[in-house]
Amino acid sequence: MHTTVVEIVTGRRPAVVDLGREVDAFVSEAARGLDGLLHVFVPHATAGVAVIETGAGSDADLLAALDRLLPADQRWVHRHGSPGHGRDHVLPGLVAPFVVVPVLGGRVALGTWQSLCLVDTNVDNPVRQVRLSFLPG
Repeated sequence: MHTTVVEIVTGRRPAVVDLGREVDAFVSEAARGLDGLLHVFVPHATAGVAVIETGAGSDADLLAALDRLLPADQRWVHRHGSPGHGRDHVLPGLVAPFVVVPVLGGRVALGTWQSLCLVDTNVDNPVRQVRLSFLPG
C-alpha cells in the first residue's frame, strides 16, 4: 500500500474543492500502471468527500442543498465555534469522510463528468488534510 497526506486550503467559506490534480499526481506515482483501489479519507469531524460533477454548477448546487438541509443557525446542540457550527459536525453523516474508487492501468477510473471533491462547510478551519492511499489489486 502507498499513502500520502495532502493539505488543501478551503478558505473561510463553505467549499467544494476538486481534488483531481492531487489525486492524479499521487495515483500516477503510486500505481505505476497497475490496477487497484484508491481510498480517499478526510480525517476531520466536519468535512467529507464526494464524487460529483464540478464546473457546471453542481458544486454550488451541492452547497446550496447542504445549506437547506443543515442551516447555519443556533438550532444545533453542538455549539462551539462560529454560529451554526453544529451543522458542520452533522455533515459527515450526509457526505461521508471517505470514498473508494477503482484504479485501472494506473489511472483513476471515474466517469466522464465525475470528480473527487473535498466538501467543507466549516468556516473555522481553512486548511484540511486529505489522506490518499493506493491499494494494488
